[in-house]
Amino acid sequence: MGKFKKKTKTSENIPTSALPDIIFMLLFFFMVTTVLREQEILVEQKIPQATQLQKLQKKTLISYVYIGKPKNTALYGSEPRVQANDALLTPADIVQWVNRERDALPEADRGMITISMKVDKDVKMGPISDVQTELREADARRVLYASVGKVVNN
Repeated sequence: MGKFKKKTKTSENIPTSALPDIIFMLLFFFMVTTVLREQEILVEQKIPQATQLQKLQKKTLISYVYIGKPKNTALYGSEPRVQANDALLTPADIVQWVNRERDALPEADRGMITISMKVDKDVKMGPISDVQTELREADARRVLYASVGKVVNN
């Protein structure tokens, strides 16, 4: 039979050579899993529901327009406003905005720009038709209307 000895040395060194690797992995994990919002939404959004939707394939060609009542009614009023790229626009500014968005795309894809309209369900049709008219003048013929619902595969 062997004898068991009790260790008397209590100040053992803890190996810390792998500590920077662990910290780096945690940092990398949080960087990958965190989703940052590209734009700050300045208008209220209650998207209407739909029964049949299609999922978009090439999202790089899509520019978003938000239409709704401003969140800060003291500053912007209570009438529905149009927002694109962190700025509130008038319908007259939409042609210029579409041209800037089109110029930001690669030259081969400029004709395929798609405007996605995210419209609050309480907004009347007047501001929406004003935006549609300006999009026609800007030659942005591909317009999507965003909604929530079940996606149907074709």
